[in-house]
Amino acid sequence: MHLNVSQGAFAFSQLGRLLSKGASPDFIARIKQLEAHMSLGRKLFRLGNSSDALEAAKRAIHLSDMVLRFCITVSHLNRAMYFACDNILWAGKSGLAPHMDQEKWSQRSFRYYLFALIMNLSRDAYEIRLLMEHEANGKCQRGGGGDSPRVGEDHRLQQLILRLKLQVRLLCHVLRDNPPLLLDLAKNACDIFIPMDKLGLYKTNPGFVGLCGLTSSVISILTIVFPWLKLKP
Repeated sequence: MHLNVSQGAFAFSQLGRLLSKGASPDFIARIKQLEAHMSLGRKLFRLGNSSDALEAAKRAIHLSDMVLRFCITVSHLNRAMYFACDNILWAGKSGLAPHMDQEKWSQRSFRYYLFALIMNLSRDAYEIRLLMEHEANGKCQRGGGGDSPRVGEDHRLQQLILRLKLQVRLLCHVLRDNPPLLLDLAKNACDIFIPMDKLGLYKTNPGFVGLCGLTSSVISILTIVFPWLKLKP
């Protein structure tokens, strides 16, 4: 998801709070002022993102794979709602809607953000499953299915452990051969801690949330600099 500026600003705010511990009141005031300016700035830059997300949802409806069509379309729709709530928050913080309940709209925006990330992770899991099945079928056709040792019925635990090892090995192989999928999975996994923390579903410390936001921003920058690393629909 294209939330790079938001994640970077959020990561900065969390790191700023960490740095402000034990600092002078003047330094803390400057950090908070800079944080507020960055928050308003990123919301201003995202005023047109709702329409972009809706256009992306319209394109995703035409995907042939039913699961991908559902996950990507619902994700874009939730993105559109997230950006719409963010625009309303911008209006409140900029003084255009001074009596708006900012906490309520903030909770709504993070709820849509969380739903979008859940759909993204579902899409990643589905694509990983497809690739693992394709790789396993290819190995069977090449005669690779006969590599696993035969075990008796009394060794079901050993057989289960062996299957788990083979699945983990296959998963690592699939992710290693598909960097865009690996980066998208890592980015979504980092992102999801931000709305979960804000909504109180899984409270963590500010340092961890800031690190997740920073990691996600770095991955987003990599996909911009190297477009081939971006996961295609």
